[in-house]
Amino acid sequence: MKMENYIQVKNLTKRYKTITALKDIDLDIPKGKIVGLMGKNGAGKSTLLKCMLGLLRYEGTISMFGKSISEWKHDLYGRVAFIPDVSGLDPRLTVEQTIDFTAAVNESWNWDKSKRLFAESDLPCDQKVGTLSKGMKTKLYLLLTLSKDVDVLLLDEPTLGLDIVFRKEFYDLLLGEFYDEEKTVIISTHQVAEVENILQDVIFIDRGEILLNRSVDQLKEDWKIIEVSNAQEETLMQYNPSVYTKTLGHVRGLVEGKVEIEGAKFMVPNLSEIFVALTQSK
Repeated sequence: MKMENYIQVKNLTKRYKTITALKDIDLDIPKGKIVGLMGKNGAGKSTLLKCMLGLLRYEGTISMFGKSISEWKHDLYGRVAFIPDVSGLDPRLTVEQTIDFTAAVNESWNWDKSKRLFAESDLPCDQKVGTLSKGMKTKLYLLLTLSKDVDVLLLDEPTLGLDIVFRKEFYDLLLGEFYDEEKTVIISTHQVAEVENILQDVIFIDRGEILLNRSVDQLKEDWKIIEVSNAQEETLMQYNPSVYTKTLGHVRGLVEGKVEIEGAKFMVPNLSEIFVALTQSK
């Protein structure tokens, strides 16, 4: 059964004068997926998300829900929500005023869900946004976004600079209150380990180019950490291992593809190790 694509990107290129921020990007992102957009700082993650939202001019085509984003105009934001790395909240408004304002300008607002989410939160309704901590501002932005009935949620480094307790709460809220098999979430981050356990697909981007676009299950099937004795080091080197290390009496390397070495120990790598291997080889 063919899966419906919510987002299709073809030949996407974005240039800033002499700098090419994105180069010939092709992507198909289906509905019902949590996708990690992984890349180092400056890799092109934020630029790609902003192009998807129609916030930047670009070359190529981007379609959402089967229609070019240029045809959607403002209606697109009834189906897509965006949490950027820098909050656009008005610091002069109270939390309650911010909720009322956001509800008034969003046709997809769900008052029943909003009231429940904010009642269960510890956000002070009468406090001005400008006096909230960064964690509280991020939580407010997330709850405002979760109060809208949209199909696609784009997150750009959403928990950057927040403590580990709040980061866990953030993703628990995201999974519990937004995600289902009819919705798609794209999380842009360079903190790979933080989101690894919730991702279904991953996209690695480096210097504006897509290095890899694959399911997490397939990726971990394709890549293995191989550990052999020192005597078998030359055999392991024939497979061109990445992230090569030596331990007491053993050598270990990250290898893509099928490996046949008698007596070798095989381990499943994490996404961080695969990401480092791919970006270091560029």
